[in-house]
Amino acid sequence: MAVLQQYKCPCCGGAIEFDSDIQKMKCPYCDTEFEMETLRSYDEELKGDRDDDMKWEKEPGGQWQEGEADGLRVYVCNSCGGEIVGDDTCAATSCPYCDNPVVMMGQFANELRPDYVIPFKLDKEDAKAALKKHYKGKRLLPKVFADENHIDEVKGVYVPVWLFDADADAHIRYKATKVRTWSDSKYMYTETSHYNITRDGLISYEKVPVDGSSKMQDALMESIEPFRFEDAKDFQTAYLAGYLADKYDVDSEQSIIRANERIKKTTEDEFRSTVVGYTTVYPETSNISLKNSEAKYALYPVWLLNTSWNGERYYFAMNGQTGKLAGNLPLDKGAYKRWLFGLTAAVSAALFGLSYLLWLL
Repeated sequence: MAVLQQYKCPCCGGAIEFDSDIQKMKCPYCDTEFEMETLRSYDEELKGDRDDDMKWEKEPGGQWQEGEADGLRVYVCNSCGGEIVGDDTCAATSCPYCDNPVVMMGQFANELRPDYVIPFKLDKEDAKAALKKHYKGKRLLPKVFADENHIDEVKGVYVPVWLFDADADAHIRYKATKVRTWSDSKYMYTETSHYNITRDGLISYEKVPVDGSSKMQDALMESIEPFRFEDAKDFQTAYLAGYLADKYDVDSEQSIIRANERIKKTTEDEFRSTVVGYTTVYPETSNISLKNSEAKYALYPVWLLNTSWNGERYYFAMNGQTGKLAGNLPLDKGAYKRWLFGLTAAVSAALFGLSYLLWLL
């Protein structure tokens, strides 16, 4: 099958074509002309375009050794259906995600064994103190919330996380412009120069985390990153004593989608930061291929806090290693309206001042 190559005008996006009268390529829409030599290198770039190839090679996790999982029990939430793992001494009475009762179902088996675990470094009291500190400085938080909200549950949970290593080989092309203006006694002139910019390179990624639990919101888990992997230990069931461990219900294959999104965005952001000195820069094509890809299975420490106020529930998560905390807070609508009114007034005053200055000039 014949493939037709179409060139887009960098000025207006229209299809350009060869003009036999001027022996150049010309856009019939905006009349911009292009030298043939200029488009030759661009043609080579177009031939090199290809789709992303973000495939992963190795499976994470391992097999439990004989007798290693004998002391583990599975708790099933009656509400959300989540399966939570704890030891046989764990007095689990409610789900750390939705706070509804859980039922002990039996021994833990037939699952992948984690490769690593990051042990808890902070305890329950640290989590409570971090929550109180989190309230401070929040100007739109109801003033009585910090005093009246009640902490219903604080639980330490090992959240299942898939860790992805890969080398990202990227080829990205940009359209860019430089705009120069000047004037004489009669006219104002504007000159726009167009550029075709390419970036090629390799970025290596280690331990890109993706939450393996559907109950734990990705946005909340990512908000308490980073976790310091240098503190990770080879997995032992002893680390679970006194805590819960959520069983993964999003496997590594499903998690690859999110891993690829994170790798692709970071790669494109890093390459874009190298394109400087232009008035405008727009990505035209982006191709990323993964090499030496590998995934591991780990458990990350998280304190989950459930609070209630005015009949509403609020959920928070704290990094059990670093103490970083995130979660939802109520909004004082009156304070928000006053803040919005003040912002609008400030912007209006600034615009009035600018208009007055221009009138004086």
